[in-house]
Amino acid sequence: MAVRSFKPTSPARRNYSVSLFEEITKTTPEKSLVKGKKAITGRNNNGRVTTRHRGGGHKRKYRQIDFKRNIEGMKATVVGIEYDPNRSANIALLRYEDGTKTYIIAPDKVIVGQELYSGSGSPIKPGNTMPLGDMPTGTTIHCIELRPGKGAELIRSAGCSAQLVAKEGKYGHVKLNSGEVRLILLTCRATLGAVGNKTHNTMSIGKAGRNRWLGKRPHVRGVAMNPIDHPMGGGEGKSSGGRHPCTPWGKPTKGYKTRNNKATDKFILKRRK
Repeated sequence: MAVRSFKPTSPARRNYSVSLFEEITKTTPEKSLVKGKKAITGRNNNGRVTTRHRGGGHKRKYRQIDFKRNIEGMKATVVGIEYDPNRSANIALLRYEDGTKTYIIAPDKVIVGQELYSGSGSPIKPGNTMPLGDMPTGTTIHCIELRPGKGAELIRSAGCSAQLVAKEGKYGHVKLNSGEVRLILLTCRATLGAVGNKTHNTMSIGKAGRNRWLGKRPHVRGVAMNPIDHPMGGGEGKSSGGRHPCTPWGKPTKGYKTRNNKATDKFILKRRK
């Protein structure tokens, strides 16, 4: 998908770029697969702000995505490629032979009219879903399950892909986009190919207002505050903080390890760093 840039006719237009949406073939969503989305950005179940600098944003409706792809042995035809305001990737509308319609993450190079399949014995073609055990070694994949039947959890963002590099016993070695190599059960499903909308990360926001559309509120640097407001505040003139980056409450950030799931450490063969 191509990206359009603008001449700097104003400060907001300088470094501003947008997608041309060349892949998009359908502009209105399927009514039966859409539901309302309540704006509770950055707040927990008590209504308290737990993540700062989030809120507002454009009104959205949620598209219900079929991450399980558990309709097996039935041909599905791609009806259209749509924009989804809730994610970076585009989505594809599928219609099965029995009339059922579902949304999936749109794989790269999948076009309208193409036939997709799910389950063991499906053809080795982009967009088809099957267990890792049915795929040849070296296959590029996305929308990967971590538990059989739970639905896709990994590699769902625009332009992302992983690779099945080896099979050993009941596990497959999957190299993720970050460089991490992880053990995943061969009974877990994944979709062949990469996620579409590859040029998403080349777009430039260009102006502050566009971040507000995305629900991102202004973020003030700690070193620009007073000492009473932030541990890194104060100092004569501009200072570099004088300590490692942290939150207003002293918790380290930027490189501080927060992972605390020792139960799944054994499944990580190689760390991303």
